[in-house]
Amino acid sequence: MNRISPTVKKLLIINVIFYFGSSISLNTEFIYSLFSLHFPESSNFYPWQLLTHMFMHGGIVHLAFNMFALWMFGSAIESIFGARRFIFFYITCGLGAAVAQIGFNYYNFHTYLDILLTAGYDQTFILNTLNEGKYLIDWNNILGSGGRENFTDSFTPMVGASGAIFGVLVAFGMFFPESKLMLLFFPVPIKAKYFIPGLILLDLFSVITGQAIFSPSNTAYIAHIGGALTGFLIMYYWKKNQFNQNRWY
Repeated sequence: MNRISPTVKKLLIINVIFYFGSSISLNTEFIYSLFSLHFPESSNFYPWQLLTHMFMHGGIVHLAFNMFALWMFGSAIESIFGARRFIFFYITCGLGAAVAQIGFNYYNFHTYLDILLTAGYDQTFILNTLNEGKYLIDWNNILGSGGRENFTDSFTPMVGASGAIFGVLVAFGMFFPESKLMLLFFPVPIKAKYFIPGLILLDLFSVITGQAIFSPSNTAYIAHIGGALTGFLIMYYWKKNQFNQNRWY
């Protein structure tokens, strides 16, 4: 299970190249602006970001955790799927994560945007202000407690492979439910069929309460859930249609 499969190895290399290439760039800010996933109503949004954000990371620790998870679980899944089906699964889970996060941000953003529009502000002015990275103090009184974070978070770009990896985790849990896993900082073995749903429930708890448990407060929890849900739906469809009889190579 620890042997690196060909596609996982390529994904690891691509992620490392993206991270260090952007880090040593003469204009790191521009590279992140170009390849991170921005809110569709941001002036920095481009369609290719739906794919490229999966290979960008916010720091060496972020990269290390995601690549460790990809190495741990990805090779086992690729050995079952085959290379072509695995890369399809991985990318689709990442796209599902992005769509889920954008949908969540869209709902939040327009909820507060409608409040500002009702208060007499012009939509073009609001968008221009946010695209410039600014925020009016007067909006605090209008949007209320927590309004600023919920409103402006939509314009915070998203990076990372976590959504795709959560899809891989779901597949691993469905194929190897009795395998025992543990968190690095909570070394208690737990079966995959409990461990992986537990991680997803923790993310759901963080979405509902706004409280981070084992991850930074700026984690895109909805993206994790979206990637996991996408992985589950794909697995359910493939299992129902007996994908092993039509394996891709």
